[in-house]
Amino acid sequence: MLLVVCQDESTARWAGRPIRIGPPEWPSLTVRPLALGPHNVPAVTDPSVAARDVPLAAFSAITHGKDPNAAAVLGALATASKTVDEETATLFGELTELGLGDTPAAQIWRDLTALDLSFFRSASSQRLRAEGKAEGKAEAVLTILERRGITVRDGVRSRILGCVDVETLDDWLGHALTAATAEELFTEA
Repeated sequence: MLLVVCQDESTARWAGRPIRIGPPEWPSLTVRPLALGPHNVPAVTDPSVAARDVPLAAFSAITHGKDPNAAAVLGALATASKTVDEETATLFGELTELGLGDTPAAQIWRDLTALDLSFFRSASSQRLRAEGKAEGKAEAVLTILERRGITVRDGVRSRILGCVDVETLDDWLGHALTAATAEELFTEA
């Protein structure tokens, strides 16, 4: 099945037309895309309705991304996402963000999901949080050294930024406050 998801009715109607493949007098194949748009997908604004059908709520959020009530549709989906397993929530959360593209609704979605991502407990989500935490600590180590006027050579910078072990970075962060050289981080750690 070919699924086309649009944020305006005219594009959805155009995309939903049959596609005939082959010579005009003898087409050998006709593809009939399923085109979703704001004209044929309901605006799901009730969280309980969204929770009963999360895929519909996600398509509703995407197709109504340019509507004035987009925030209500996105809010219902965000609430419904907390009622399903993490894999489903992640899948439809990503689908929604990608489908919203660069619309103002995409920022609303990011703001809604940034409020509480703790319900995403998959190994991938935990890994991403850990990587973000490590990256922040590595940058903090470099900032402290640079603010103290300590030269940080490229090799040292690469080693610090490449470290993903939060405990090691915590040690380096503490040593960055007193180290005489950047290289001292590694000998004292």
